[in-house]
Amino acid sequence: MTERLILGIGNPDRGDDGVGRIVACALRASVPPDVRVLEQHGEATALVLALQSVDQAWLIDAAKSGAPAGTIHRIDCADADPAVLGNAVSSHGFGLAEAIALARAMGSLPERCIVYAVEAADFTPGTPLSPAVAAAAREVTARILKDIAVHA
Repeated sequence: MTERLILGIGNPDRGDDGVGRIVACALRASVPPDVRVLEQHGEATALVLALQSVDQAWLIDAAKSGAPAGTIHRIDCADADPAVLGNAVSSHGFGLAEAIALARAMGSLPERCIVYAVEAADFTPGTPLSPAVAAAAREVTARILKDIAVHA
């Protein structure tokens, strides 16, 4: 049986940085039983460990590249290195892009690995998602649900 993983990354107490975890929470009740849903802060070693022994993974994180807030960057790790967006893939410094590179080097990157990096606007502690990022979170949730159904 194929094991699949949704991994929401970020800090829910830092405004738009929580977008990955918000998407993970939204998906938790809607995915089939073979899809695990996890939330993490974005530490690279924990990300690599989470990716081990899964066949498909969807990772969601806040991005910071200078694009307009709410822009959705979709990266298929089979086709592109997440580092192509520079720091756009993660707001955490050493984190998602490095974890994917390490998993690839170790031969443990899932066969299908999709990153959704949502362009953030505000990382102020204690604030909710900005309106543009909240709308993007809903769109990413819908896209992942569709993708899970197609790649069952």
